[in-house]
Amino acid sequence: MLILLFILIISEFLSLIVLRQHLFNFSRTAYYISVLIHFILSIWLWIIFIAVSRYPGFFDSPDNVSNQMALIGLICGLVIPRFFYIVLHYSGKLARIKTGGHVRWLTTAGLIAAGVIFIVTAAGTTVGRFNYKYENVSVGIKGLHKDLDGFRIVQISDLHLSGFYHHARSLENVLKKINELHPDLMINTGDFVTFGWRELGRNDTILLKASGKYGSFAIRGNHDAGTYHPYFTEADRKNNILLIRDFIRSCGYNLLENEHIILRVGSANLALIGVTTGGRYPNVTHGDIDTAMAGLDSSDFNLLLTHDPNHWLEKVKDERKDINLTLSGHTHGMQMGILTKKFRWSPSKYFYPHWNGLYSGGEQYHYVNRGLGVLAIPFRIWMPPEITVITLNRK
Repeated sequence: MLILLFILIISEFLSLIVLRQHLFNFSRTAYYISVLIHFILSIWLWIIFIAVSRYPGFFDSPDNVSNQMALIGLICGLVIPRFFYIVLHYSGKLARIKTGGHVRWLTTAGLIAAGVIFIVTAAGTTVGRFNYKYENVSVGIKGLHKDLDGFRIVQISDLHLSGFYHHARSLENVLKKINELHPDLMINTGDFVTFGWRELGRNDTILLKASGKYGSFAIRGNHDAGTYHPYFTEADRKNNILLIRDFIRSCGYNLLENEHIILRVGSANLALIGVTTGGRYPNVTHGDIDTAMAGLDSSDFNLLLTHDPNHWLEKVKDERKDINLTLSGHTHGMQMGILTKKFRWSPSKYFYPHWNGLYSGGEQYHYVNRGLGVLAIPFRIWMPPEITVITLNRK
């Protein structure tokens, strides 16, 4: 925190100098308006910084995690852009070191860029992260049992519930709308929290508002294991998992932990297989699929839930041809990118070849949900949160 404090002080001091040198003799009105905006944003920044640095409670309390995200958001949208125009301004002064002054267009470009970055991140925080999109996906399965033709699955993932600390009504509305879809199956592919169990709050009453005709099922993601909590001991992590398990079940989910369950749909048997995930990138650990499927004699359709999409590439595609469809989450689409009907791109593709959408390998299919919540940064830029509606069709 001391390093961050030093960075914040430097950014405050130098950015005010830049504004004075660039605007004071050019337009006093523009100068005073820019200084006023600067101070308003700075007050907001320092309030959040003090709240995080002096927080007296538990690290994984939802208000603390929410403030941490807000601070990171302000650093991305305010502090980094400030250094951007500071560097451009002093580069211009260096270029004019013999004649004095600075390169005006260079500083102006830096200020405009900083303003654009702030507006984009602010929009991503206030609008983008709540711009829920329903992705309707049809999966054609060769030889699908007639009683599974038209079977509808709703998948959500990566809630990171501390991100809804001040937005419980938004989450509640989403769950109510999901329930209005009357899904046959409700699936949650993990990461209920970011650091620890205290983030869960009382959101079980909200998550109970959506369920499937044949039940609701969930797995744990790697964040649910307490891996990222900086102060957890090994005993704390074990206790965290116990509490997370209880919470997931209190939400009405059947929790699958390296195991399977058979659902009877008409005269068809649908096998739901769930594996747990732990660790952190690039050392993510996965439950054993063979163990999870042990004793599974026969079924008409095998559906695997695994949080990390790379698990499908490593252990399903070439090794388990009997798994028809796999559902994953984890990537968030890195919460930024380009997502249109004709073009999709995110930096997450460089870490996860299957980062969002429907993928196939032979007669096997893999869908990756880009998450409902936010992680680390409180914004989504052109990468909206997702509710996936998957319909199985016979082909």
